Amino acid sequence: MLPVFIQEFFTNHQDLLWLLVVFVDLSITLLLFRLFGKMGLYSIVVLNIMLSNIQGPKLTVIFGLETSLGLILYAGIYFATDLLSEKYGKREANRAVMLGFATSVVVVVMMSFSLLFLPSADRQMALDTHSALLTLFNFTPHFVLGSLFVYLVSQNLDVWIFHYIKHKTKGKHLWLRNNVSTISSQAVDTVLYALIVWWPLFWEKNPELGMMAALVAAFQLALAKYLFKVIIALLDTPFIYLAKDWDVSKHDWHDPYQSDYDASHSHTQ
Repeated sequence: MLPVFIQEFFTNHQDLLWLLVVFVDLSITLLLFRLFGKMGLYSIVVLNIMLSNIQGPKLTVIFGLETSLGLILYAGIYFATDLLSEKYGKREANRAVMLGFATSVVVVVMMSFSLLFLPSADRQMALDTHSALLTLFNFTPHFVLGSLFVYLVSQNLDVWIFHYIKHKTKGKHLWLRNNVSTISSQAVDTVLYALIVWWPLFWEKNPELGMMAALVAAFQLALAKYLFKVIIALLDTPFIYLAKDWDVSKHDWHDPYQSDYDASHSHTQ
């Protein structure tokens, strides 16, 4: 898809590629917010939860540490919900969290159905595609339920902490609530994910390790992931300050039929 020289450059500069993708994700969030208001932020939550689930199993090495590729887009969800919290309030942020949850459930259900269909045996492409889909979406029940549970807990905690700090500081110190809410909720997310998802998965795939060795391996990966989550949380601070004073009300979606109904209804009162 990309020119060969670009592929070769980033093959040799993986750390730079990681930073670039972080900035691209945050910039896309701002762009969609600028163009579509809160609906743009809703779309980021949906897009990022789907893409992070697809990219999640891909492990890579950044700054000498093994981490999941999916955490970039997953961490971007926190930025989107924090911006929703700041601009539209707690209700809209929680709505986005639940929209992401519902999307995840639908994707899991529909992809589970798709895996039941047998591929055409006469076409190698069909066999290869089916094998790839099995790799990406043939989740175990504990993986699916664990991931959904961790998402709900951490995302709702992020929204709650954000508004708790905003109330206590009387709306001042955006940098504080943005970073503390994300970093603390990401810590909970990381610990729960290591215990509920990675630990059983490592133990199942490598039974010879034993229970405690699998736990250590799970937390080693989790700690590396958490370090990158903290970095992303710090990097998104200038982005939320850039967007906090934007007036995008003209781009926010309003139901014209509801507006007409409200107007006519008010005249009859």
